[in-house]
Amino acid sequence: MKTNSSLMEPTVITSLYQLKCSSCQAVYDSTQLQTFCTSCQSPIITAFELAPASPFEVIDVAERSMWRYAKFLPLLSRKHRVSLGEGLTPILELSTLGNILGLDKLWLKDESFNPTGSFKARGLSMAVSKAKELGVEACIVPTAGNAGGALSAYCAKAGIQSTVVMPKHTPEAFKKECLAFGAELILVDGLINDCAQKVASIKKERNCFDMSTMKEPYRLEGKKTLGYELAEQLNWNLPDVILYPAGGGTGLIGIWKAFQEMKRMGWITHIPTRMIAVQAENCQPLVATFKGLQPNCSNYQGKATVANGLAVPRPFAERMMLEVLAESNGSALAIAEAEIIDNLKEISTAEGLLIAPEGAALLAALKKLLKSGQVQPYEKILLLNTGSGYKYLDNFDF
Repeated sequence: MKTNSSLMEPTVITSLYQLKCSSCQAVYDSTQLQTFCTSCQSPIITAFELAPASPFEVIDVAERSMWRYAKFLPLLSRKHRVSLGEGLTPILELSTLGNILGLDKLWLKDESFNPTGSFKARGLSMAVSKAKELGVEACIVPTAGNAGGALSAYCAKAGIQSTVVMPKHTPEAFKKECLAFGAELILVDGLINDCAQKVASIKKERNCFDMSTMKEPYRLEGKKTLGYELAEQLNWNLPDVILYPAGGGTGLIGIWKAFQEMKRMGWITHIPTRMIAVQAENCQPLVATFKGLQPNCSNYQGKATVANGLAVPRPFAERMMLEVLAESNGSALAIAEAEIIDNLKEISTAEGLLIAPEGAALLAALKKLLKSGQVQPYEKILLLNTGSGYKYLDNFDF
């Protein structure tokens, strides 16, 4: 049987882009595997050449995943796309809580609908796709939980070996998830920074590519689809306030990157959004730096938290997160463990949603911001829930 050879050719689906350092602007070869800037040890980002265009001309509306924005994702050939249907998660109106708090508009972007139950699916879909395109055969990641599950799943789909290094105290669901996908699971005493040290040791002995948060350029690109998606879902009218649970901060940076790209293309005329970073009191390096309590997070010592994903004592992209807060006139605050638990229960009973404790911290933060007058009841407010609360049940005694 003869086939049409033209149909067998790789389909180019992306715009022109280059890799450059987010700080010193050094340019890196996009045809080769890259990690972070060798000159100043800052994250490398993907910079696109963008021109004014209608979203209806470049969004693949028939694609029911984050890959509807493939024109703005740095994958050269569709044949390397590794997708499990990530993205297009709902924006839910929290009507009961909105009425209780006296708010005109309170929304929840619910990322628990993603494959593997968290927003990590976006970043790892993109990063594993690019790793496949560049010939990677094995990946490794330090994780607080959800990134490990997502890496395991996408590597399984791609036929790439995966190794996950995770704190021993992580809830069992996260561990079993990685094992189910065939990953090698290594448990470490401590937090994600201790896991990162173990990863560094393993890399000296094995040829495996490190997928650590912001230490390669492509997880950020997957996460930025959050920004494109919520703008499209809200008919290009951005929220006044977005509360984001900030561990490594990839989504915070990615959403803001998407907003900037859309503005350059004329999809939005201005960006009214204030980005609010929320952390746990047990581990609040960004908050401490934001408030001037330390010069940076390099020596910060954190503790474990029921919101496992917030236990990131030394986020590699701290400077970029602070830039987003400054550019958006945003702020950062921390929430106590008891408040996280109480607000998780309140959301569950009021709205019928069992969200991740990281997401529950946002409701507690919103109450503080309303009380202080930093957020007004008439503003459009969006909470970004990062994942499913079902994975965290070991952390709670309901």
